[in-house]
Amino acid sequence: MLLGQDSPAPTQYAPEILYPIPRRLARDELGLPTALPFYGEDIWHGWELSWLDARAVPQSAVARFVIPATTDNLVESKSFKLYLNSLNQEAFESHAALQSTLVKDLSAVAAGEVELELFAADDTALAPAPLAGDCVDGAALLRQAAEPDVGLLEVVEAPGATQLFSHGLRSLCPVTAQPDWATVILRSEDRSVTPASLLTYVASFRHHQEFHEQCVERMFRDLQHAGLERFSVQALYTRRGGLDISPWRSTEPGRAPRLRSMRQ
Repeated sequence: MLLGQDSPAPTQYAPEILYPIPRRLARDELGLPTALPFYGEDIWHGWELSWLDARAVPQSAVARFVIPATTDNLVESKSFKLYLNSLNQEAFESHAALQSTLVKDLSAVAAGEVELELFAADDTALAPAPLAGDCVDGAALLRQAAEPDVGLLEVVEAPGATQLFSHGLRSLCPVTAQPDWATVILRSEDRSVTPASLLTYVASFRHHQEFHEQCVERMFRDLQHAGLERFSVQALYTRRGGLDISPWRSTEPGRAPRLRSMRQ
């Protein structure tokens, strides 16, 4: 187990280093049923992917991994980083061979089918873009809250679709207690929450210890319990160890928006 331990970068290919965390553990704590009340994807970007080609020439790319929220496990981020580093001195005959290995290993640890796209380091498809909607960060907090709670959210009727976002999410890693930072995006139909209450709710995570994916599922549960019916919530977490993640949960089926913030 690598959690909470000093772990040097592996010097050879090491798929066994990947560490699964059962999603059901946190979902049981949240009271989420086996038949999940949401659709979802976890979008990872690996910025430090490097390997050798058949001539032993170093190669590099940016990887986009899509892990469905229906997989049994999430992948612990430190083990994910070390696994990608373990490929640095491994030779592959082609991009296809590398891609096949990555998909196989990550699908095995997630216990579900993982998708992968490889991008050139300068591919403009990875460029960030301004967010649509209204930023709530200029609102005043309704009150101080030490932990997230559904009672912090004030639901209002809203004509059509609305999008609110905050750059102020700070949560803590449950293993190291180090801070994680993200932009939270709430899209909703017919009902929304007041800007002040969303900002108050986001601010309540500042000392909350939970993995990225679990924070977003907590947000979804609380927003649903507060009275939203058709909505999605996504958190664009800044990168750590060459990886960033953007978990997305929605009442509607579909694919997660491939958004990137300036901080990612």
